[in-house]
Amino acid sequence: MNAAQLPPVAPEVTATLVEDLSPRLRKRLDATVTTLGARPTHRVGDTVTIAVDDETEVRLHAPGGVVATAAAITCGCLLAPACVHRAAAACAAPTADPAPELADQPTRAVPEPVSATDSAPTPDSASLLEVASPAQRAAADALWSAGAAVLEAGVDGAGAVTQSALLRAAHTARLRHLPRAAGAALSVVTLLRAARAGDPSYRTADLVTALAELLGTAHRVGTASGAELAAARGRARRPYSPDGSLRLYGLFTEPVVTDSGHGGVRTWVAGSDGRLCTVGDVAPGGVGRALGVADRAVRLGDSALTHRELGRAGLAVSGATVSPDGRLGAGKGVKAVTVRGAAWTELPLAALWETPPSEQAARALRSISRYADPDGGGSDLLFLDVELLGAVRESGGTCLLTGCEGGISVRLTVADDDPALAHRDNLMLLATAPGTRLRIIGRLVPALHPRLILLACSHPTGEGTIDLGLDRLRRADLPDPAAPVHPAPLQPEGSGAHSPLYLLERRVEQTVSAGRAALGMLGDVTAETRRIRRAGLPTAAGLLTALCTSAAQRDRDLFGRLLPADTDGFATYWLTAARYTADVAESLCAAAWEPTQEGPAASPWLQP
Repeated sequence: MNAAQLPPVAPEVTATLVEDLSPRLRKRLDATVTTLGARPTHRVGDTVTIAVDDETEVRLHAPGGVVATAAAITCGCLLAPACVHRAAAACAAPTADPAPELADQPTRAVPEPVSATDSAPTPDSASLLEVASPAQRAAADALWSAGAAVLEAGVDGAGAVTQSALLRAAHTARLRHLPRAAGAALSVVTLLRAARAGDPSYRTADLVTALAELLGTAHRVGTASGAELAAARGRARRPYSPDGSLRLYGLFTEPVVTDSGHGGVRTWVAGSDGRLCTVGDVAPGGVGRALGVADRAVRLGDSALTHRELGRAGLAVSGATVSPDGRLGAGKGVKAVTVRGAAWTELPLAALWETPPSEQAARALRSISRYADPDGGGSDLLFLDVELLGAVRESGGTCLLTGCEGGISVRLTVADDDPALAHRDNLMLLATAPGTRLRIIGRLVPALHPRLILLACSHPTGEGTIDLGLDRLRRADLPDPAAPVHPAPLQPEGSGAHSPLYLLERRVEQTVSAGRAALGMLGDVTAETRRIRRAGLPTAAGLLTALCTSAAQRDRDLFGRLLPADTDGFATYWLTAARYTADVAESLCAAAWEPTQEGPAASPWLQP
């Protein structure tokens, strides 16, 4: 059984079912979750049935697609409803949460969407005095405790009972109007389940980010006020604000496939002022839906354009509504008419490629900073003119090496390795054409060397553009292989390429994987801290020492018995180390994009 085959279950339902179990049944819960995961399921209408054995079934009733009450999960065993099967079924199912791209109805007006050059609005004096309520601080404390328990146990020890505490805390936080922290708690649960299930898409770094976001936001709720408190609270739903009439120019369309089983597309457009917006269509369905939706009409006014067509055409929109992160709303008052688009070499789109790569990278880093305000706006896309240099083997696979303005060597990777999508085949084909010059659009990957996920490019022949996840290049599309090539020289990967910061990062990740006790058994880390100090990172060295010391510290009472570990103190050290490594890594990434030659090279598209 795949978890995606089960309907999502509301967090409070799972928490309630686990909390109602006896201590004896709680000990059996994780094993039962694993057992149910191997059993067959079948769906009839809104009900999904899991065959526990030849005589017993668990039914999950999900009217509207979500299991919203504990009574909606029933079991036919003799111990029901006090059996372990109901709780195990809830723990095996995905956690219900609003899917991305689905909330597109406008709400009351909010400030204008934030662009790369916008500044945050100045709060008034009343908002500066606002503080969290006692109920909100209590909810934040519960979130902190649940997150600290994950650090104490590690992935292997953070089973269904630990996860249910997170789900209960998340539900309470939503009721107390703390959606940002609640969302982080749900992300931690989802990643814990992926890790424990051996999901190949799971990355420890993602769980580190989610857990640090949870702990950091919970801490800020208890200490912040005014605008900082508003950012820590977050927004319960994506707000859309009226934006009048817009003239939009299509850029490209990318397939979207999520780990939760959603699929669809996102089409990027730019306004006359260069501001980026998106039109999305994402729903349950996976990669098959992503490929099909690309040729469906966009859900924006009366436009008959498909997503593929919009990526190369234009729209005149009246009554437009736009969210802070640039998503276009599809409310009833929106009207759209198809108009002429613009080539990437024509204004206003050509202006996107005129900003130096280092400035684009700095802007993208601000928008995707691991712990940035989700409503901060901005885009993680870069627009570059590059020359292909060829394929480069890495530990994680093969990437495409390119050279761009300023003597910067940029590594291009694929957005998705699914063979149904065209990303990998197109990248490998482009790697066989060194010397080819392309105009590209990519998504920044924070790394110690310049790195992008390649999303779209100009056609190698110079005619039109290619959506690299949807359109398939052929060898005939490449330049004549007999033509002379002049590959750019390979430059160093940046000053931070060999930074010993990873010595602290790996201990931060090790805590998440194995728990506090495993870190406490490391012993002497003097050699590691000495190496870090020699690299000019004394703060990192101090944090590593403090983290390991806190992990190993266990006081005893007057009778020599071990006292409970200081989980709060350890969580504070861990959070500090996680946030510090993220900040330094982002600084090193920005430095890697600085030009390595005297003066920027002229864009090949602007040469006579």
